[in-house]
Amino acid sequence: MVALALQDVGAAYGKRPIVSGITTELLQGGSLTALIGPNAAGKSTLFKRIAGLLSGPGTVHLTNATSGKDAIRYMPQDTGGNAVLTVYESVLLAAKQGSGWRVSDQELAGIDEILAALDIKALAFRELGELSGGQRQLVAIAQALVRKPEVLLMDEPTSALDLYRQIEVLAFMQRRARSAGMAVLIALHDLNHALRYCDHTIVVADGRMQASGPTAEVITPQMLREIYRVEARVERCSRGRPVLIVDSTAA
Repeated sequence: MVALALQDVGAAYGKRPIVSGITTELLQGGSLTALIGPNAAGKSTLFKRIAGLLSGPGTVHLTNATSGKDAIRYMPQDTGGNAVLTVYESVLLAAKQGSGWRVSDQELAGIDEILAALDIKALAFRELGELSGGQRQLVAIAQALVRKPEVLLMDEPTSALDLYRQIEVLAFMQRRARSAGMAVLIALHDLNHALRYCDHTIVVADGRMQASGPTAEVITPQMLREIYRVEARVERCSRGRPVLIVDSTAA
């Protein structure tokens, strides 16, 4: 099964360093990892560095990957939208990137399965330009998954979704990671989502890693005070799940 680890990874825009010294333990396939931190912490830059879209110091270690340079896929925050293409055409185009244009029945069945799993099959023949931001976000997830990545980097994939869709997508990605043996890294702002769905959490602030480990061990009152400047607690609800409760901003 694929595994990803970072060793002293950094990235810069021009001469301005954005992230540096990022080192993680092994992030195994079949797991979800939350990447959290304040705005402008360097999360998107780190994802671009892992995906090979930016150069920089350090090493991105990828082991047991079977698809070489295509093993890692990056889903950015800004998914855009081409009004000329329908949803189905855009997902098909994503599936055929880097390969021939002959389309097999198996590939078409795979597209149908992903659209159905994300509950957007009814949008298949709508043009992208007609869609809401949340609908385009779901299409972007389909475009990423149809490539069958072994490592998927998702930059705030739930930011434009309503609460129902947020839960639906995160639960779906958790199941997908398990069934496909895929390592999924998700940049999130909702820390309760991280507590509920993510096995592992990486905290980045001011361009440097502040913590990394099992989610329940990383999201603590001390971390929240130091990184997010809030006084908060993590308690268990009546079903035994950890829940973050914010009491106030930190003095």
